[in-house]
Amino acid sequence: MPFNKRLLKNLDYVLIGNIILIMSMSLLILSSATANIAADPLFYVKKHLLSIGLGVICAVLIISFDYTKLLRYDKYIYLLLIILLLVVDIKGIVAKGGRQWLALGPFVFQPSEFGKIMFIICFATFLVKRKGELKTLRDLIPSFLYFAVPFLLIVIQDLGTALVYLVILFGMLYIAGAKPSLLLGIIGSGLAVVILAVGLHLSPLQLPLPLEDYQINRLTAFIDPYKDPHGTGYHIIQSLVAVGSGGPFGKGLYHGTQVQLNFLPEHHTDFIFSVVGEELGFVGAAFILLLYYILLSRTLRTAFQARDLFGRLVVGGIVCMWLFHIFENVGMAIGLMPVTGIPLPFLSHGGSFMITNLAAIGLILNVQLRRENMLF
Repeated sequence: MPFNKRLLKNLDYVLIGNIILIMSMSLLILSSATANIAADPLFYVKKHLLSIGLGVICAVLIISFDYTKLLRYDKYIYLLLIILLLVVDIKGIVAKGGRQWLALGPFVFQPSEFGKIMFIICFATFLVKRKGELKTLRDLIPSFLYFAVPFLLIVIQDLGTALVYLVILFGMLYIAGAKPSLLLGIIGSGLAVVILAVGLHLSPLQLPLPLEDYQINRLTAFIDPYKDPHGTGYHIIQSLVAVGSGGPFGKGLYHGTQVQLNFLPEHHTDFIFSVVGEELGFVGAAFILLLYYILLSRTLRTAFQARDLFGRLVVGGIVCMWLFHIFENVGMAIGLMPVTGIPLPFLSHGGSFMITNLAAIGLILNVQLRRENMLF
């Protein structure tokens, strides 16, 4: 069925304008964060623009068909996700201590990023088929088993990304009708086990864990970063210095000493919010957070207005994904959360990440456009 232009009356232009503004801010901040690259100061900006272009094309293609057709292809999407993750684990490119990327000719991409959207679609279909059957712990076991396969494959690649999938899982279960008390009990028990295990590992008992010591130290460094200021605590300390030195209005773009002198690591990706804090100050950081509030509130509005459970689950899963990314990244920048390498949506540099987020926008607008049963 061809795209009906009359559907455009349902388009959320506030959401679209908000995304354009965030990405415009991203290009500006990124140009400052990478201005000291001698060879080509605009190298990352150009790559960012290319990613935005590809992401917009992807979003337009997604909008052009009825999202409910995805219900027919969940098994194929799930199988493709597992195959991609297996290939990464076997033949993926190793960088920054993790095997997360695949090369396709001259293009290098991160399947676990695209996999977030693929999993949301598949899991939404899985939950739709089990509507009203999520009342007890026993009812949730099939969902956990369905989730376990991609999750275990991703944990091998990157713990931070795996945590995003975990948040998506519980968020979508809640939207699908699982009891909040049951979910909170499972989450609380899981956190208690993790904290106890890490505590025993760090104690004289040295309980073995399926993580390398550097990963554990990195996750716990935020508790006392000055314990190892030149090692695991370095990123957090430099980020705190950057954010704290920005004051109310910041030092100005291209004038942040932590950024321009390269004291702040990964300032074009994981710690982009620290760049905002130093160069645009509290006012600039608050403005970015306001834009994210608009993004999440408009997306939640679409979830509530969706015409069916599938649409509500898909959009709700995306909200959970973004909410965790924002909460974790900002918390990481101000020393309240562990350093997990989770970037900031639409702001951090990263091709696969940007395309994934714009594909998510395409899905949201798709659900929004078709929130009414069109009879013409």
